[in-house]
Amino acid sequence: MGVTENPNTVLHISPHCDDELIGAPAFLMALRDAGWTVVNLVSSLGSANQYERRLREVTSACKAARFELRVFQDPLDDPIAQDKIDEYHSRSCAEISRAIVELSPKILVSSSPLDGHPGHVLAGRSTLQAIEVLSRGNEVERLPVVWLWGLWADLPYPNLIYSFGEERLLEIDSCLSFHFGELSRNDYRRLVRGRATMNSILGPERVFGFGSEGISSQETSYVELVAEFRYENTQWYLSAPRWFDPSMPIGDFGGTARDPYGGLFEHKTHLT
Repeated sequence: MGVTENPNTVLHISPHCDDELIGAPAFLMALRDAGWTVVNLVSSLGSANQYERRLREVTSACKAARFELRVFQDPLDDPIAQDKIDEYHSRSCAEISRAIVELSPKILVSSSPLDGHPGHVLAGRSTLQAIEVLSRGNEVERLPVVWLWGLWADLPYPNLIYSFGEERLLEIDSCLSFHFGELSRNDYRRLVRGRATMNSILGPERVFGFGSEGISSQETSYVELVAEFRYENTQWYLSAPRWFDPSMPIGDFGGTARDPYGGLFEHKTHLT
């Protein structure tokens, strides 16, 4: 699927088909509605006997969500065999780097490198390392800001919070429904709703400090969280905590350096 030329492009790294509508779909749809091009780069189509079905499903889901779709030239098998981790990490870093160079996204969205599931951990660490590698060359004029989301484990350092209503949640639900093969195994629509409900209580306290008020408005009764990082001078920096505004999606970065690997710099490719 071709990619529209747009200076405001967000590139989403999807560990699996369906993660584009589970990880941070409300953020992506809000950017889409603000005129951004959303490109979903899928790293895995599951095991070989699932390729055809999952590609068909993610194609339909992205069309419904108005996301542009790309798939790794050499998709990763899932589940990941332990003896393939180094190979997959190298391939994933190369594919993500290539997409960044070609698309020049302003925002790069991925699972957290601490997200529990081996495929999500691989995607998160490959995303961060692709940025680090590109920073040492001259292939890109500017590096994108990175947004990390969490699913299988708590998201460290959430600092960007977005509240939305039932209409948006129903849109996510409708698009996610195209992944019927995965939903027949486990209905992730319930997970998306449950997490968004939970974050309406916990999100403000996690982002702005304990004691902050939760969401009470029925019009914006759900919440998504991401951690926004920028890489500069060999350090990762967090932006200032804030509510998400699609008209000004990138935050201000101060001097708050954090390790998005959770202290695992020496074990970036170790997934277990």
